[in-house]
Amino acid sequence: MRTNTGVYTRLAAAMLLPLAAYLLLRGTELDKSIKAPYEHFYIVSLVSLFSLALAIAVGFVAIQLRNIKISFLSLSYVSLTAMFVFHGLSTPGFMMHHSDIAGSAAQLSVLLAVVWLWLSALSVDLPLIKWFSEWQRLLLPVWTLLLFGFCAVLWFNPDAILYFQLKELPMKWTATLFILGLNGWTIYRYLMTYLSSRFPLQLAIVYSAGWMVVAQFIIVSGETWNISWWLYHFLLLASVIVMVVGIVNQYVSSKSITSSVKLMFRANPRDWINTYMSSSVRELVMTTEARDSYTAGHNYRVALYALKLGEELSLTSAELRAIAQGGLVHDVGKLRIPDTILNKPGKLTPEERKIIEVHPVSGYDLCKRLGFMPEELSVIRSHHEKWDGSGYPDQLAGEQIPLLARVTAVADVYDALTSSRSYRKAMTHKAAMEIILKESGVHFDPHCVEAWERLVREQPVFFEETVRNSPHLKLDKKYSR
Repeated sequence: MRTNTGVYTRLAAAMLLPLAAYLLLRGTELDKSIKAPYEHFYIVSLVSLFSLALAIAVGFVAIQLRNIKISFLSLSYVSLTAMFVFHGLSTPGFMMHHSDIAGSAAQLSVLLAVVWLWLSALSVDLPLIKWFSEWQRLLLPVWTLLLFGFCAVLWFNPDAILYFQLKELPMKWTATLFILGLNGWTIYRYLMTYLSSRFPLQLAIVYSAGWMVVAQFIIVSGETWNISWWLYHFLLLASVIVMVVGIVNQYVSSKSITSSVKLMFRANPRDWINTYMSSSVRELVMTTEARDSYTAGHNYRVALYALKLGEELSLTSAELRAIAQGGLVHDVGKLRIPDTILNKPGKLTPEERKIIEVHPVSGYDLCKRLGFMPEELSVIRSHHEKWDGSGYPDQLAGEQIPLLARVTAVADVYDALTSSRSYRKAMTHKAAMEIILKESGVHFDPHCVEAWERLVREQPVFFEETVRNSPHLKLDKKYSR
């Protein structure tokens, strides 16, 4: 509770201090007019252009990370910075002489940004967000082109800005209330997620969204060119910087963005996993396995096996990336299972079994708040479904079960059988394969089992190396040297 109090205190201070500074300075003798159109034109335009480049770079990283929330964040800050570039370029007295363009462009930058920011806070399993997810690769280029087209229209027809009436009553305060309401909800959603996950990006977004609200209040109530009015420029720049820092801290870690981009060209599954595992995913995996000593390395191997099986089934690169990330965190829901049940050496009671069977839904709920794509979420939620419909949590049957979950199910069970668990010792490869073949058409998709059988027959070296690198597994004589 003390920790949460500290978070609330720092957040309140970050939001209230700039607002208090503005209110105390506004209208006083110290609030002198600094009419510096030259500096405004060059500094605002250049800084915003640099920030725009960062926001676009974040958009490309989001595609590699397969995270729709990061794409929405990129679009939010692309909107903010692109319109702010236009705000700087439209400084009266330089390239444009229309007095309403610059002020209206500043408000439009915040308005567009908060809409995308709000979308980033919505649950990934909503139909609207699923639709956006299907077009993730096109979102950044299409929206960027639309923004530049919109700015071009205003540039050549500046009177069009009068239709928005953002500098007049009641529109300027209506827009402010809209921004306050939408960003207030966004702040709440991300703050609650941060308090449960403690990932830096969630807190960064809370700060960024709060500064946007304060900046909007200054835009509509400040006196142009006064010292207090200049404050909102710095707040909007800070909102971009804190978001980029949050993404770097959470997703890039010690790896360079270059290595993240190289991911799409990796062919070796181990390279894919090691490069693709962001710090947030790695933290989820490590936290999960710290709870259960018997599953050390389980998540990694399931992702590795599922990748190999996916390659055998000729899945696309996007599907392989999805199955890698989904496999890495497929058991994250076990974080909410008590240790006494998770590591129980004996047989589970029916009540304990029900608690265990909730973990796919718990993991799904956590990861959808973190922006995982629908394909990864399907792996997390449905990897315990069975072909005959007797699995959990949704009792899906046959092809109702998402393909990536069917592939992961084979990898998950094979690794579980060949690993020592709290309730039994590891089986040999041969014994595990007998069970998997027997369960074809019952537990597993027969097509996946056929591909798995081909894989283990044609690539014995891969399984030998995997077992050798996992000393706690039982080494079958077939794969020993």
